[in-house]
Amino acid sequence: MAHKADLVIIGVCVGLAVGIFLASLAFFGVRWYKRRAHLRKCVNDNSASTLPIRQNGVDTSSILSESFSNSVTVKVLTYPAKTSPLSKWNRHNKEQLVSASGLPRYSYKDLQKATKNFTTILGQGSFGPVYKATMPAGEVVAVKALASDSKQGETEFQTEVSLLGRLHHRNLVNLVGYCVDKGQRMLIYEYMSNGSLASFLYSEEKHALNWQERLQIALDISHGIEYLHDGAVPPVIHRDLKSANILLDHFVRAKVADFGLSKEEVFDGRNSGLKGTYGYIDPVYISTNKFTMKSDIYSFGIILFELITAIHPQQNLIDYVNLAAMSSDGIDEILDKELVGECDPEDVRSLARTAHRCLHKTPRKRPSIGEVSQAIAKVKQRRLVREDSTMSFAGEEFSGVVGCIELQQNQLKKMTSIAES
Repeated sequence: MAHKADLVIIGVCVGLAVGIFLASLAFFGVRWYKRRAHLRKCVNDNSASTLPIRQNGVDTSSILSESFSNSVTVKVLTYPAKTSPLSKWNRHNKEQLVSASGLPRYSYKDLQKATKNFTTILGQGSFGPVYKATMPAGEVVAVKALASDSKQGETEFQTEVSLLGRLHHRNLVNLVGYCVDKGQRMLIYEYMSNGSLASFLYSEEKHALNWQERLQIALDISHGIEYLHDGAVPPVIHRDLKSANILLDHFVRAKVADFGLSKEEVFDGRNSGLKGTYGYIDPVYISTNKFTMKSDIYSFGIILFELITAIHPQQNLIDYVNLAAMSSDGIDEILDKELVGECDPEDVRSLARTAHRCLHKTPRKRPSIGEVSQAIAKVKQRRLVREDSTMSFAGEEFSGVVGCIELQQNQLKKMTSIAES
């Protein structure tokens, strides 16, 4: 009897254990199912909130949300997977796009129509071809397309959209939209009808820039860089300043363009390889692989000497500059022939001294962009004062001549009246 009682007790215990085990499985199974259902609902809600408002027009949805004065806050929009080799954004997600709050998104079909099936080509850059486009509302824009064989293209695309979405200044080229569709990446900018500064300086087809225009271009560029260094929060280092990246509008006013290599100053500084364009790269950056604001200053110094000499950096510009620096008026020898006799030599020398300071071999001894802007403004101001003085002197001379004529007329009248009497 005792043995049977023990068996009954054991059986009851085993039964309870099995029951508790099955109940636990059921409990955790229900919790897992509810959690999964909740996650699905959240994902669906997020997807619905980021769908374009118009499938065939401008997408006004916000993909990246931020305030103008704060650092970037990223929100990711996921698209259906593509088989295109352009679709590798990172190791976790093949279709991520970083954009700025309110930045319009266009479809491939929109841009295909606006560019007449991509036949209105303006030029070709490292990023890819650039097309002229007329949008449905009539505005003219420039469309920069990512070439399929562009190695740095996707990173540059993402950088331009994220930076230019929050950077706004009259001397920066305005990004007005973007396209991520059918495996294509395109950036849409305001149209700059006079093209690049490089094309003006080195093309015989365009009229030569006069000294007044060159001074204003230098001042415009300095204001754009000053905004990046001192006005943007956090500050931005351009990293690829060159005459080909300075665009001119129909008034020949300059704007800084192409921010594909730009970095915020808070960038962690990890080695990403040497970036930039030969002839404009700071030698200190080449030796240390550390790019700073003073590296941008060096590049701008090169651009200033381009404006003075119209000699391309890849045509031994630095050698000419170093030779010219050996005498106080050496810059006169390499002055652009289009400017000879058209500008005051002292103004040219003053601008050259500022440019030479920008090229100092020790970065900390280079001026800040604010100091450079002030120096250029002073050169322009002196020129305006001289013009005003010349006009004033000419006006005084004219008044004197008129006075003499009036005096002579009065004398003639008196002589005539005497003769008649």
